Amino acid sequence: MPKTSISPMLSVRHGAKAIEFYKQAFGSRELFRLDGEHGDVVAQLAVGEADFWVADESPENKNFSPESLGSEFRGGCTVRMVLVVDDPDAVFARALKAGATQIWPVADQEYGWRVGRLVDPFGHHWEIGKPLQ
Repeated sequence: MPKTSISPMLSVRHGAKAIEFYKQAFGSRELFRLDGEHGDVVAQLAVGEADFWVADESPENKNFSPESLGSEFRGGCTVRMVLVVDDPDAVFARALKAGATQIWPVADQEYGWRVGRLVDPFGHHWEIGKPLQ
């Protein structure tokens, strides 16, 4: 019996480009990929032992990318991805180099985390950090 888990699925425009971004930015690897006949894609990716899904948006199924949401949502998001890694500074820098945009830099926070926030080229927000100990 498989273990219980929750894995987010990110709706994006240009799924194949998104997969390549996540590989460059976070060192993701593909666990599963299905390419549709019209260039659309659904893929399961993993960073270390953490997995997530990426799929081209499908408005007919009510799955929209952040880019397709109305202007009142531009620059914001309804969900943030939290990526916990040993070296948040290095991963954050690699994501910026791959095309992400900084929201706020990686820094030690008073609540006991070293964390920064960025938005990927597809509109998804990521907090990259680790607990301080």
